[in-house]
Amino acid sequence: MRITVNGKEKDLAKGATLKDAVKGEIYKPGSLISVHISTEKLTGETDDFELVTSKGTMVLHLGDTDGAKLWRSIIPSMKGSTGRWSTKDITAFGSFITDIRTDRAERRYARYDCFFTLGGFDNNSTYIMIAKKDHSGSYGAGIGNIGRITLGRHILETPMEGETLLDIRPVVSESSNENIVVTKDLGYVLEEGYSVDTNILIELDRRSPASAEQILILGSKGYFNVTDSTGTLISCSDDLDVSVPDEHHSVRDAGSVAVRNNGHGTGRMLIHKERRQPSALHNIAGTVKRGSGIISGAAAGDKITMMTDPARALSVGMTQSEGEKFLSQFNLKQKRSGNTSDDAVIVEQTPDMTLTAISGDAVETFGIPKEKVFRIQLDESFPGDVYYFRKVTGLSHKPVGALKTQFSFPGMPIITFYGDEERSKSLYPQDPFKKCKKGDIGITNQSRPHHGLIGIRLQDSKEYGPTGEEPYGTNIVGRFIDDLSRLSEIEEEETIYIMEEKK
Repeated sequence: MRITVNGKEKDLAKGATLKDAVKGEIYKPGSLISVHISTEKLTGETDDFELVTSKGTMVLHLGDTDGAKLWRSIIPSMKGSTGRWSTKDITAFGSFITDIRTDRAERRYARYDCFFTLGGFDNNSTYIMIAKKDHSGSYGAGIGNIGRITLGRHILETPMEGETLLDIRPVVSESSNENIVVTKDLGYVLEEGYSVDTNILIELDRRSPASAEQILILGSKGYFNVTDSTGTLISCSDDLDVSVPDEHHSVRDAGSVAVRNNGHGTGRMLIHKERRQPSALHNIAGTVKRGSGIISGAAAGDKITMMTDPARALSVGMTQSEGEKFLSQFNLKQKRSGNTSDDAVIVEQTPDMTLTAISGDAVETFGIPKEKVFRIQLDESFPGDVYYFRKVTGLSHKPVGALKTQFSFPGMPIITFYGDEERSKSLYPQDPFKKCKKGDIGITNQSRPHHGLIGIRLQDSKEYGPTGEEPYGTNIVGRFIDDLSRLSEIEEEETIYIMEEKK
């Protein structure tokens, strides 16, 4: 059977499931997938159809009749019919072939009834008729009423001879999304003609480069978390400790992606399901180009696989040679600085925001020897402390972070680095440690005057932590897993670079 996955057709075996459909696609396990039920299936389920004519569109609501059942089965043969005649009583479209039996009985028709008729009492010349007024008539068809015109009735007041019935299509309620199933169940069985989206594609707005970068950061793991969901939007509030400038504003249509630029919730990403007026507090940063069905069914706590156009153009963490190749995909030339050897690690890129970078023709990549990028591990059991550490070092938005040395002296049992006094006000004390081990990374918590200071313990101690504080003033956040002796070369006010390694 043939289905469509992320806009591309795929041939799958009958009875295939979503597990088969996602193979080879961009998809993060556990994230939402939308399944759009085929038009053919909808034709058998919905009771409302649009009759698209060259004069406008009418909506036909089917009745529970044999005529309605026949209607569903012969829709393709009715498309392209023309308005053959129009009187004060009826408008007729046709003709097409059916197997309706002839019946010369007179029947009563109410205004806006839709029904079959046989021209010359011959089912080779079958027509659709719409009553323009209450009347009785003998139209030759044994199968009678199909349904009633409920919308677009004014079209019937205009001459319809020669007008074409361009299309007949099922009406789908956008508010209920009745033709979309949103699921995480990879065992969901697919049918012929279904359309599947495993991710959403956001086209970034070049008029809001900082806001677009916030979207890229929120989706840097390949997905983003849905923290809130309402009838009009979904949002992600995972990174609110940011500064966002005032950028482009416009009407927020369905599919608009906005980033809050001021006040409570600055940095929040919102994806709209419905049209909303412009807001000075929300920058328009992108538009959903594919996967809107996923948005419609997302709830708080879900995650959504995300792609962007363009992708993030950040080479930090790569070697100089890898960065050169990577940046060439964006038609960007690389200007190397610092250590320019091929195997040096890029720790800084200028400019580092994607839309700013690709608006030019070159970026500068600053490299250092690989052995000078120190490896650390963070303890996720203390999320507030880890969040602070990543924010201060820059690991929250790029693969390589930086720490500026505050105190370093040969023979001392600790080395300390500057923190952020304002951010550290919410660093609540942990349970005091029993023993601080060599290599532990710690932060001075809010109970002490120098809260926010970051340190690494170079010797075991039961009395003092990585920043020189006693146990109750210390929060342990992770470990330095490289050779500690290499820190003895670090001088005060010098910047060191770190890379996180998962446990």
